[in-house]
Amino acid sequence: MAKLIEPKVLKGFRDFLPEQEIERRGLMEKLEETYRSFGFVPIDTPVLEYTDVLLGKGGGETDKQVYHFLDNGNRDVSMRFDLTVPFARYMAAHRHELYLPFKRYHINKVWRGENTQKGRYREFIQCDFDIVGVDSASSDFEILLMMRSSMQKLGVKDCTVHFSHRGIFNRFLDNQGLLDKSVEILRIVDKISKIGRDEVVSQLAEIADGTRAERIVDFIEMKDSFKDTLANMTELAGGLGEDTERLVEIWKAIGDMGLEKSFVLNPSITRGLDYYTGLVYETFLDELPSIGSVCSGGRYNNLAGLYTKEELPGVGASVGLDRLLAALDELGQSSRKKSYTKVLIFQMEGSLMGHYHTLAGQFRERGISCEVFPVDKKLNQQFKFAEQKEIPFGIICGPEEKAAGKVNLKNLSNRESFEGITLKEAIEIINPEEGKSKRSPGNVELFEK
Repeated sequence: MAKLIEPKVLKGFRDFLPEQEIERRGLMEKLEETYRSFGFVPIDTPVLEYTDVLLGKGGGETDKQVYHFLDNGNRDVSMRFDLTVPFARYMAAHRHELYLPFKRYHINKVWRGENTQKGRYREFIQCDFDIVGVDSASSDFEILLMMRSSMQKLGVKDCTVHFSHRGIFNRFLDNQGLLDKSVEILRIVDKISKIGRDEVVSQLAEIADGTRAERIVDFIEMKDSFKDTLANMTELAGGLGEDTERLVEIWKAIGDMGLEKSFVLNPSITRGLDYYTGLVYETFLDELPSIGSVCSGGRYNNLAGLYTKEELPGVGASVGLDRLLAALDELGQSSRKKSYTKVLIFQMEGSLMGHYHTLAGQFRERGISCEVFPVDKKLNQQFKFAEQKEIPFGIICGPEEKAAGKVNLKNLSNRESFEGITLKEAIEIINPEEGKSKRSPGNVELFEK
């Protein structure tokens, strides 16, 4: 007998049970609804790209996390570590097939060989949305609105979007003579919420002197209001500029819509990836800030320059679905169910199989998910199956009910029974609105008996 293989999963990778995957897909469907409501369209890109396409813009630390190898054709290929860099390649390749500005969304898996922790895995789903082909305050603001709307659609309570501008931070570093060290500084500053002010100063002092390290931390500290925070940023960066004007435009739009409580200017938001050039965003759960940002992004006006000479400015963000799910679970806000099925038709007699599937088809035509128990087992075993799958309604129909054009409906949660009713009546009990509004013109004879 062959030795059994242990059914193990790689570290940082996971299997998903139905209740977990149902919840995850439900969130993705809600996000798609939100994206489409703003006029965004879906795209897809390959899991594998040539390594030289992916590397070089994520940054040194990200490059180390990329899964790359030689394929069977001896080509150096890599698995995508995010959806933004492949999107830049996509835009360069298909520019003349697309209109500008181009608003896309992309929901799919990405892979990073990083250290695993709560809400952070090596295989995870990103839910991206971007506007490419225009550099304007309106497009920057629309991404902010999308972030807020996405969280609202997902039922996430009490979250705040933090934003800043990398251009102002870069001007500040230039004034300090540290622009050439921006990559290392960004990496350290991006960790301030995790490691604290003192540790950030200590790490920065290894790159710059102690005085400039303190000055960097002074720059990224939030003040009492948007006005005070922007004034401090502006002064340390050397004065007003297009970047500070952009922030003023954004904040005015936020005020015009009465959304000041949902957004905050936070100069410590710099985003670690190298390709951001303008506004940057991160979203934190007010009750669980320790889990990190659940939706982040920014403006990346130079990213597509790796692949095309045409200027293609872009701005976008991404919902970190797995981290968000971990946060909702910890907050007790997750909503898991074990199946989509609303009605189970019990099998009372094998000779009625065709009739049972006809009944099931009638339910589905009216928008009610339904399945037929596949084996003629004892009724208590079929009830146990319905209970395990958390199916709320059951249909019992034997030869007498079939001959009379009737069914028996049982509410499996409270054991209430409705004996000898028509299928139409059953549907109106299960779901009155769908039973009335989703009638199709065909196969109505069962409804009319």
